[in-house]
Amino acid sequence: MRLVLIQPPLRAGNSEQNCKVIESLICSVKGSILPDDVILLPEHFMSADDPKIYDSFMKHIAGRAGCMVVGGSHRRIFMDKRVNYGSVWDARGSIIGEYTKLRPYFNESKHVSPGQLLGEVTIHEKNILILICADFWYSDIFFKAKKLPDVVLVPALSVTRKPSPEYSRSLWRNFAIQRSFEFGVYIGISDWHADSILPEYRTCGIGGFADPATADPKKLFTEIGEKNISFFDLDFNALEQFRKDRRIRGFFWK
Repeated sequence: MRLVLIQPPLRAGNSEQNCKVIESLICSVKGSILPDDVILLPEHFMSADDPKIYDSFMKHIAGRAGCMVVGGSHRRIFMDKRVNYGSVWDARGSIIGEYTKLRPYFNESKHVSPGQLLGEVTIHEKNILILICADFWYSDIFFKAKKLPDVVLVPALSVTRKPSPEYSRSLWRNFAIQRSFEFGVYIGISDWHADSILPEYRTCGIGGFADPATADPKKLFTEIGEKNISFFDLDFNALEQFRKDRRIRGFFWK
């Protein structure tokens, strides 16, 4: 099982073009994608509220990729509320899980309500916890999980008020390392590229992979590469050895 993380240059309010960019990026590595891989898309890559448009694209892209796709998010009416919503699709075009953003960020709360559905799914017999962007920053949300997650996936749309993205990148990088070490999980983040276009502020490009089991400090967090799409191996034996050592030392959360 591998994570496929992406960081495409996107444009706010242009769903059709964003979908084309994402599809082109995934198709550029299609020959390397395996059936057991899991692709993570960014938050709010689609501005259209219409669930048929989102679902149609997700079914299409999962079929083309030939593997599981965690579909970032878009806004829709779900459980009688307009929320930030996403779903997980298999290569046959079936939904295997759904999730919502529990705590909308800043001005987002003017457009959506807090969701009620925490993103817990099982993929290839591993427990996956999906936290949309800012939800990742609330440790209490981790304790809502019914099962100990093996992997935490974060569809993101990072923003900053700073003149460059480096401040936010540093925060996210260090925070992902801390979260992965504290909770004993692999963490994958897919984001909008720093060259993306938003009406206010700017994006940061904070996508990458946190690995608590590595002995190499330079690999505690690995950013998505220059091609804006990267593969990351998930060694669950190494992860369990890390957890075992933490348990022995009385230093593991659960």
